[in-house]
Amino acid sequence: MFSPEGPTLRELAVQALSSVERGYDLLAPKFDHTPFRTPGAVLEAVAKALDPLGPFEDGLDLCCGTGAGTDVLAGLCHRSVTGVDFSAGMLDVARRRAAVAGERPPAGAEGPGVAWVRGDARALPFTAAFDLVVSFGAFGHFLPRELPGLFTQVHSVLRPGGRFAFPVLAPPRPSSPAFWMLLGFDAVMRVRNTVWRPPFVMYYRAFRLGLVLDELTRAGFTVGLRALPEFGWRADGSPRARLVVARRPDGATPPPAA
Repeated sequence: MFSPEGPTLRELAVQALSSVERGYDLLAPKFDHTPFRTPGAVLEAVAKALDPLGPFEDGLDLCCGTGAGTDVLAGLCHRSVTGVDFSAGMLDVARRRAAVAGERPPAGAEGPGVAWVRGDARALPFTAAFDLVVSFGAFGHFLPRELPGLFTQVHSVLRPGGRFAFPVLAPPRPSSPAFWMLLGFDAVMRVRNTVWRPPFVMYYRAFRLGLVLDELTRAGFTVGLRALPEFGWRADGSPRARLVVARRPDGATPPPAA
């Protein structure tokens, strides 16, 4: 499906009937040939928006997958970049991609050191070691009740003054086909998770901006929004895409997880 190099319908069905971790292990070799990979235009827009907020020394790509966001960090961070994901298969692909890229570096470029760590975003194996944390397209795998613990974890791995950034798209209008497609997908996933184990958590409409901003604030962040003008504006003048930038205040300590 999607392209000759992409997964077949049968492979996608097997993935969907697996756990999230096992499903991504299976999909990993073909993941970059699916629409699930964050588009290059989004990565470039985020990198452009974050560049004036630097300089950054050490960056973390949360739920890094095959490393698309890690590439963004490599252009923003001077000392180190770390990708963390709980799928061993996705990390294997990320390592191979990074090795190939390292064989063809731009003339005169050295770049930051890159490390890959297998770990759960809800229990990150780091101390306050990063100036910048980014994440792309992973939040549908977290239920709303998990957000307080997730954001507290991110707060704990940032140095004072560090930033947590991720793009969000404006939700489609009820009059658009995309609205009903996403609604239908989430409905199918809820039925699947009711009748089949292990569950595969992936809900497109559960990650709501208002809830996210509230939970980031409760986790101790100062939160701002930046329009990503590359994606244009809706009829009401609001941006089609924004960058959430949550800053850990200087000297702040994270609140206890709820």
